[in-house]
Amino acid sequence: VQLQASGGGLVQAGESLRPSCAATGFTLGYYHIGWFRQAPGKDREGVLCLSVPGISAYYVDSAKGRFTISRDDAANTVYLQMNDLKPEDTAVYYCAVQRYHCSRRAAAYNYWGQGTLVTVSS
Repeated sequence: VQLQASGGGLVQAGESLRPSCAATGFTLGYYHIGWFRQAPGKDREGVLCLSVPGISAYYVDSAKGRFTISRDDAANTVYLQMNDLKPEDTAVYYCAVQRYHCSRRAAAYNYWGQGTLVTVSS
């Protein structure tokens, strides 16, 4: 069971990125998928989650209207489309999955990707 994260990078404020997590060893569509982030010196926080039926839940108000989570079942991959990025979005972004329900709590998730660094310059 593995989640391989990629797609982070360095961008300027206002630009976009689309990190992704590719799953191997299990089927993403059977899991609720969360994206978390951890900024330097801060705790890991839940950003948003995609439930098995395809409903998104946002846990960070600033992500609403800018971030979108999607899942490609054929590729067994989940994406985080991030638009209009701001310097305060700078963090390591992690995907995680669990079988029971979406949650903002990191402890609720069983499997984690290794994280991908997103840096937004002003």
